[in-house]
Amino acid sequence: MRGIGNNWKSAALMMAPLLLFLGLCYAIPFLGVARWSVTLPEPGLGQYAVLVSDPLVQSVFMRTFRICIAVTVVSVAAAYAISVVWVRGTPSQRIFVEFCILIPFWISVLTRAFGWVALLSNRGLINTWLQAIGVISQPLALVRNEFGVIVGMSHFLIPFAVFPIASAIRSLDERVLLAARGMGASRTRIFWTVFLPMTRAGIVGAALIVFVFALGFFVTPAILGGGRSVMIAELIYLRIFQSPDWGLGAAISVVLVVAVGALMAVVMRFVNPRRMV
Repeated sequence: MRGIGNNWKSAALMMAPLLLFLGLCYAIPFLGVARWSVTLPEPGLGQYAVLVSDPLVQSVFMRTFRICIAVTVVSVAAAYAISVVWVRGTPSQRIFVEFCILIPFWISVLTRAFGWVALLSNRGLINTWLQAIGVISQPLALVRNEFGVIVGMSHFLIPFAVFPIASAIRSLDERVLLAARGMGASRTRIFWTVFLPMTRAGIVGAALIVFVFALGFFVTPAILGGGRSVMIAELIYLRIFQSPDWGLGAAISVVLVVAVGALMAVVMRFVNPRRMV
């Protein structure tokens, strides 16, 4: 029993600096924001009533969740294919995939967003090339809409989804796959009935990471959306720095944090966190 108690004390001492840092940098500022939400411009829950009744705020929330779901599906699907090649490919394929995964981390999100503008705008490379070969006569609307936002956000978040999925694939027991193959199952059937279910925890972990990151995106939607696909983070910025309506911006922030916490609690309730990494 003494050993267990000493272990807990050692763990608490090791975690104390991290907990102190999180408290100073996140908990205290969040409590301040929560206080603004019920005191500005006057005490009460009026700002939360606005969240429920204001069609503009409701439409932004719906758009945000719609975009985040689409980004999560695209990112996880692409990350799964990349992870399979990274873990089970040839040495040359693995090296190539590693470069593709790591290089985006060296490029800022702002640079990537403007890069997609150069590619997808009406006079961008894609529209110019399609018009030059006669495929289209008028430029396609690829930016300043939800499509451009989804493309830019997915490009940024795919590398983050790769790691939990790749970890799940590496932990697969090859004997199970060999047994399925020995019983005459085709590659397609092995993938859908054995390989994919055994990596489900990695998929759930990747989806959670991508969805939570996507909820707080600001730069990419602001640039690629062009003000026409406003998401929650941009709405908070507009309410605090341009309206100004600090109370409503704070209320939106509190609801967003609570929603993310509830989502993580639900996922952790049904999925073992240790199997996500």
